[in-house]
Amino acid sequence: MDESASQARDTIPVRPLNARSVVLSTLLGYHPPALPVSALVRSGGLFGIAEGAIRVALGRMVVDGDLIASNRTYRLTKRLIARQRRQDDSCSPRTRKWDGDWEMEVVTAPPRPLADRVALRRSMADLRLAELREGVWMRPANLIRDRHATALEQCTFFRSRLQEDPELFVRTLWDLDTWAADARGLHHEIGSTTSLVEGFLFATAVYRHLRRDPVLPPELLPADWPGTALRERWAQFSSSYAQQLREYLEE
Repeated sequence: MDESASQARDTIPVRPLNARSVVLSTLLGYHPPALPVSALVRSGGLFGIAEGAIRVALGRMVVDGDLIASNRTYRLTKRLIARQRRQDDSCSPRTRKWDGDWEMEVVTAPPRPLADRVALRRSMADLRLAELREGVWMRPANLIRDRHATALEQCTFFRSRLQEDPELFVRTLWDLDTWAADARGLHHEIGSTTSLVEGFLFATAVYRHLRRDPVLPPELLPADWPGTALRERWAQFSSSYAQQLREYLEE
């Protein structure tokens, strides 16, 4: 196996998935995100998870507010539908021509509990903002998306102009070389999966990696940046794989 293939394998989850993660990943990848119990049991079976464990997980996820049950069908709640939308957007982020402005979110809320701080950190990651220092998050203003409620509640938003070399500055915010190396490994491996299980795990790895792409303006990226190529290749593969998984779950 060459170096790029090895890098791809390193990004794929190696720990066994539990019942909850299988149910959640299945529904997040399904459109619309609703499936009968029988299909979710079959999905768990791919990973050797017993029917009873899937049913217990479904019950707990309903109690936790992750799922809504109706007529033996389970669907994601609004909160997780929003997560699915962000996952889908990671494959085709909306951008605008960059005019040189930067977005900056600065924490201005009073001292907050840990749960609120964790929620803000997740929101900043979803918005593809990088932490310059504690409580200060930045990125070039080239993305089209709404601010999250968490950011609205805890931060004040600024537009700014950078007085430094932006190409050098972005490298203080993101590890572009590592992201690119992993992306090339994943690109190399796409299409080489030989089973539904491998495809399932590979999809998880690709979605996770694409969500970490800062989606910077082209003028701030290395000339050989692999982000667009990975998205295009993944779009071709994922359509075929999604159909195979759908046929299996609906048998």
